[in-house]
Amino acid sequence: MAEQVKEAPAELIQTRVYELRPNKTMRKVLDEACDYRRYCWNQGLALWNEMYKARQTLKSSLSTDSKKLTEEQKVLLKDKPSPSERRVRNMLVADKKDWQYTQSARILQLAISDLGKAWNNFFDKAQLGWGKPKFRSKREARQGFKSDQSKIKDGILYLERAKESSVPKDQWRGFKLSEKPLSDEFGVVSYFKEKGRYYVAIPYKIKAEDIKLPDKTGKATAVDVNVGHFDYTGGRMNVLPKKLDKIYGKIKHYQRQLAKKQVKNGEAACESENYLKTKAKLQACYRKASNIQNDLMQKFTTELVNNYDKIVIENLSVKGMLMSHVASKGVHRSMFGKFKQFLTYKCDWYGKELILANKLYPSTQRCAACGNVKKGDDKITLYGNKKHGTKHNEYVCYNEKCPNYNKVVDRDKNAMLSLLALTEHPELNHAL
Repeated sequence: MAEQVKEAPAELIQTRVYELRPNKTMRKVLDEACDYRRYCWNQGLALWNEMYKARQTLKSSLSTDSKKLTEEQKVLLKDKPSPSERRVRNMLVADKKDWQYTQSARILQLAISDLGKAWNNFFDKAQLGWGKPKFRSKREARQGFKSDQSKIKDGILYLERAKESSVPKDQWRGFKLSEKPLSDEFGVVSYFKEKGRYYVAIPYKIKAEDIKLPDKTGKATAVDVNVGHFDYTGGRMNVLPKKLDKIYGKIKHYQRQLAKKQVKNGEAACESENYLKTKAKLQACYRKASNIQNDLMQKFTTELVNNYDKIVIENLSVKGMLMSHVASKGVHRSMFGKFKQFLTYKCDWYGKELILANKLYPSTQRCAACGNVKKGDDKITLYGNKKHGTKHNEYVCYNEKCPNYNKVVDRDKNAMLSLLALTEHPELNHAL
């Protein structure tokens, strides 16, 4: 039976993030739009909670021994409907105040649409990681809004203007993009503000005939992720290079400086000029570290999908790992979650096969040479193995029939080879 080749989808969504450089007027427009989006979300969430609570209170007061409701009870329940995206949106539109007409109506529509999706995700049992929708704060590091009426003309992005906007038409400006648009068609545009800078994310719709697929190589690889480095058949990728360590050292220094400046003579101090300068330096370091990490991960995942047809990675519970006080900071800086996210969508783009190892698959405990799995006191932990006196980065197989019997092997390399075995033996992809 011929092997089925995974084909690329007919249309791809490729998102590009651009930094915007608005003038003083447009900066005010973006700030007000961010505030209005937050206001709409909070108003919608408050109304949603109020409608839900009112209906539940009425239902509990009408509870009887009989399972069927009377006609009178049905009428009462009809007056207290369950909250939904459509009902909440219509009520907010009907109660709009005069000042709200100075903002685009689409901001409210899209905010309530996102609120409805957030509630659906919260109640979806298949998405256990989604929490209950929360109220937004103006103190959050990232503020933003969405627009489905933005247009691009001659490389300039134009935000839609409300008819009753306080900014005159002749002062309304577009935003020049740093590169040529990938396509004339794009979806809902996201504008956001972070650390005093403005950005826009544009999801371009790329047609199938414009998709350039890499050549099939017939090769397979596995990636064993570790704090500080990723091991794969092509070698080792260092995710925490020296230049990044240096930046994290600066971040630590600036954080200590800010902590000292927050308190003066036992009382909360005001934000002085020196405090603001140090804060700006800290934000610049965070931005630089984030850019370096994203660049490393994008290049590495692109290399994988270009050179290999099958890629095996571990399906790690990153949230659970972040709860560990031992390696939480290292896990966060090594970008385990983003690595999986980037690799997943790139494999979909280029028609490559991504194999997720079962969470219970013992890649660290399994010998890649003979398949023997360590159990009980023979297991390797974060502190090595006390019974045999081996270190945490060493793997020693004690199966006498194994070609690597009593030999010290690099644990990460052994785990990578154990994952690679799943390409030829998918029946092993379970707890052993």
